[in-house]
Amino acid sequence: MNIMGMPRSVGEIYGLLYFSEKPLPMDAVATRLGISIGSASQGLKNLRALKAVQSTYVAGDRRDHYIAESEFRRLFSNFIKDEIMPHLESAKERILRMEKLIDSSDFEVENAEFYQIRIDKLKRLTKASSRLLPAMTGLLKL
Repeated sequence: MNIMGMPRSVGEIYGLLYFSEKPLPMDAVATRLGISIGSASQGLKNLRALKAVQSTYVAGDRRDHYIAESEFRRLFSNFIKDEIMPHLESAKERILRMEKLIDSSDFEVENAEFYQIRIDKLKRLTKASSRLLPAMTGLLKL
């Protein structure tokens, strides 16, 4: 989770749920990890957004209970599709805007060639990523 810029507690919550044989309610997660209900709530919200956990019904209990996604292939595939690919598409649009700005007569800069070289590198990276990431997602589904 640190790699993704999330608090350590989010990883701890996922680990607890991953190794739990039964679904756990939020208060049990907070108690077992020694974190606040607020931290548990925020961590579970982050994990649900990543599709790393899901809530489930437990008969006789009105609280939401949580279980971890145990298929890492599905987890990584969802992360690529839902988190990385939208940023990649957004990057392509920003690169186009930068190119148009450099090409416009309103933009006078001494080092336009330098900026164009950098933009070309970004274009190659996004193009390669646009081919590689969907292929990786496909391989993860095998």
